[in-house]
Amino acid sequence: MIPGSFDYHAPATLNEAIKLLGELGEDAKILAGGHSLIPMMKLRLAEPTNLIDINGLSDLNYIKEENGYLCIGAMTREATLETSDLIAEKYPILKDTSEVIADPLVRNMATVGGNIAHGDPANDHPATMVALGAEVVIKGPGGILGGRERTIAIDDFFKGPLMTALEQNEILTEIKIPNPNGKSGATYKKLERKVGDYAIAGAAAALQFDGDNCSSAGIALTNVGPTPIRATEAQDALVGTSVSSDDIDKASELAAAVAQPVGDHRGSEEYKRAVVKILTARAIQTAKDRAEGGS
Repeated sequence: MIPGSFDYHAPATLNEAIKLLGELGEDAKILAGGHSLIPMMKLRLAEPTNLIDINGLSDLNYIKEENGYLCIGAMTREATLETSDLIAEKYPILKDTSEVIADPLVRNMATVGGNIAHGDPANDHPATMVALGAEVVIKGPGGILGGRERTIAIDDFFKGPLMTALEQNEILTEIKIPNPNGKSGATYKKLERKVGDYAIAGAAAALQFDGDNCSSAGIALTNVGPTPIRATEAQDALVGTSVSSDDIDKASELAAAVAQPVGDHRGSEEYKRAVVKILTARAIQTAKDRAEGGS
């Protein structure tokens, strides 16, 4: 199908983009990579009367470590994340995630910020960011240097399907991930019907160790609920353990139990719960292997 008619705007600054959002009202949408919004427009599931294209805001395209965080600008392309030496060396879970998003053509344009800001529970970065305990930086109107700024914990960001804590006149500008300390490892696992498809289910796991025992854990699930799901009981079950095969089996069962899948053309509810259990177990094992120095 063809999208409905809309007016196109290409602001030169973040301030200008925020101002346009305020002036144009709730029918205006931000266009970042566009690989979530444009398909919805083609299906007439979204019909914004104004598109505000922020692809020209190059100052939102960066990957850097600063003040104890990995900071990723919202306009950073998936392909940049996928090929970054820093990401591959210290944050391979992000490389895992980018590599399974759609296909190379999409990843050349799709943005990390757009993947998160869209609020789609089937997108891959949200669960990864939940497992990592990320924060998102949001800017809105007011002031002369980009307006007011607020930082939100990722667990408070997703409110429902395609619903986030972003207010109508705000823009997500940065994602902040705490630097890993000491012995740690993380990964993301996803099952899809075919390359480039949304996940049947996905699981992200991030582990920290103090000696031989797990000191903290993050486990989150993709596309088995109205938002990315933090598997709290599953991650708590690993803390204080050596993450043995029995510990992994228990945690993966708890993750499957908290999942809220809906049967559809990708599989039944029972099938998806089984997929969650298997993917969570594999993610935990890989995270442990990486913490112990494995690739």
